[in-house]
Formats: sequence, C-alpha cells, structure tokens
Amino acid sequence: MRTLLDMSFAELGEYLAGLGQQRYRAGQIMRWLLRGIDFEGMTDLPAAFRETLAREALTGLPRVADKLTSSRDGTIKLLLELGDGELVESVVMDYEHGKSVCVSSQAGCRMGCKFCASTLNGMKRPLTAGEMLGQVIVAQRESGARVGGVVVMGIGEPFDNYDNLVRFLRLITAPEGLNIGSRHISVSTCGMVDGIRKLAREELPVTLSVSLHSAINSVRSKIMPINNKWQVEELLSACREYFEVTGRRISFEYILIAGVNDGVSDAAALAGMLGEFMRGVPAHVNLIPYNPVKEREFATPDRDTVTKFKAVLERKGVNVTVRRRLGPDINASCGQLRAGKM
Repeated sequence: MRTLLDMSFAELGEYLAGLGQQRYRAGQIMRWLLRGIDFEGMTDLPAAFRETLAREALTGLPRVADKLTSSRDGTIKLLLELGDGELVESVVMDYEHGKSVCVSSQAGCRMGCKFCASTLNGMKRPLTAGEMLGQVIVAQRESGARVGGVVVMGIGEPFDNYDNLVRFLRLITAPEGLNIGSRHISVSTCGMVDGIRKLAREELPVTLSVSLHSAINSVRSKIMPINNKWQVEELLSACREYFEVTGRRISFEYILIAGVNDGVSDAAALAGMLGEFMRGVPAHVNLIPYNPVKEREFATPDRDTVTKFKAVLERKGVNVTVRRRLGPDINASCGQLRAGKM
C-alpha cells in the first residue's frame, strides 16, 4: 500500500492518475491531509473513491495514543502510534514567536548516548518522510494552532536516516504543503560528520544543531559513543564547512551533567575549541542542565555551577544562553523522550 504523505504533490497527482482519477483531486486530498483528516473525513470526495483510497493507500497520519499537557508552560507531548504499531513521541512547544514542534526521525535510536532515554531500547526502525511530516500535521491539529518552527530533535539520529530526512525537509518546505521556511527548521545531530557534509550541499538552508556535550575527547567518548568515530576536532571542522557552504548559523547543545562535564575546566576547553575552529562563524551554545532519566544515574548540577560555566564562556566571547526547561512535569524535556508508553 502506498503512503500519501510520502509523496510530493506531483507524485500524488501521478498516483491518482494511475487510479483513473483527475489530477485536481490531488489538491483536494492534500488540503484534507494537511488538516490531519483521514479518508473517511474527506467529504468532498465521492464515497466510492474514498473507499478505494482506504483499500489501496495509507494517509501516513499517526494515531494519537496519548496526550499530555504541561500545567507549567502548556507544552504538549504526544505519544504517536505509526501504521505498524511502533511508537514515537513529539513535543509541541510555545515560544514568543509561535509554536514549534520537536519531531522524531526514528522509532528508537542506536547512537547509545549514555544520558538519553531515547536510546534505552535501541532502534526499531527509521521513519519515512511521510511519518515525520505526519507528526507536524498532527501537532498542529492537536494544538489548534499553526506550527511555525520545526526541530528534528526528538527520538532518533536524523543523519542515521538521511534519505528520509532530506525528503521530509523538501516535503515540509514545499509551497503545496505546509510551506514552512527552511530557516525555521533545525536539524540536530549527535555528531555524524558525513551527514553534516552531505546536508551542506542539499541547498536546504536549515539550522544545524549539534549535540556536543563536551569539547574534551576523553569525556565525550565516555558519554557519546559516536565520538569514537568522529572526534571533536573533525566534528567542528565539518560544522565550519557547513557554515561556509550554507551561510547558516550553528547551534551547539551542551547538556551539563554534574561531575561529568560541568567544571570550569570543561567550560574553558569548550571556549578554546570554539575559538580555534569556529572563529568568525555565527555559533550559539545552548546550556541544558541535565534532565533526569530514571534509568540513568546522572545528576543535575546546581544553579551556581551552571552560572559559573556560563560565565567562563561569556568571558571568552562565546554567545551562550541557558535553555528554558519546557515540559519538565510531563518528561518532555531534552533527553527524556522515549519510544514507549508514557
């Protein structure tokens, strides 16, 4: 069975022509899909045609298995069931400029980062482009508002699902689709250098967000196995190349873990590496105090430690902020998403 959300608008027209339908039906169907409506709700289509679609195709829209809303900040966490029963989580976040949705790219993750919930049960499978797009559509439907920004930063490593990631980016930016501008989209990676270099040449000027978490190779390798393949120097070189090709800024995510990577010497090492490899590049560091995961033994540093770390970076001229923690009461914060029941 074909999945409609995996198709471009032109491909959808071709598919419908193969079913003996006029191509204008593609516009009708797309309008319903973008509202999160399944076949039975597409009321301007003939009933017989709707039955044919239900028999021959899938929409690609996930089913909402559970929905939690934070009483603190209105963050919405969605547990979504895909067509084969696999589960992923998406998060809808409120910012001053509007709503953003954090999208999962895989059911599970095989990267093995020691502090993250998403990787606890390994990777089940990659998501298709349509399944990623479906998360954004359902987020809009469930929040009742247009999503203006997207971060591919949920469950999974996007560059470990490269072809589907790029197709998703082309679908979500298409004028016939959700038409979200590339500059309002961020793609996060734990440090897959080959993916960074390939994406730089796709003519998709999205923001690159890199989960760094230490600038000291010995420390980073202990908490992020990917560093055994691509160490910090090679990663930062690829980030600089991304900027030189795309002109887009780089965002570095840095989870502060008590006693692991939160010392003054860690901050100095980070500032030193950024000064060496990213000089002249519009880069930004997001400090994220560790969000607890019950299966992990790590701890969150106290406020004074976070303040001192930030101060070291500021004195060295690093553009840095401490990220606002969203959805902590529903385990929707960075590093807490998992492919399973809430």
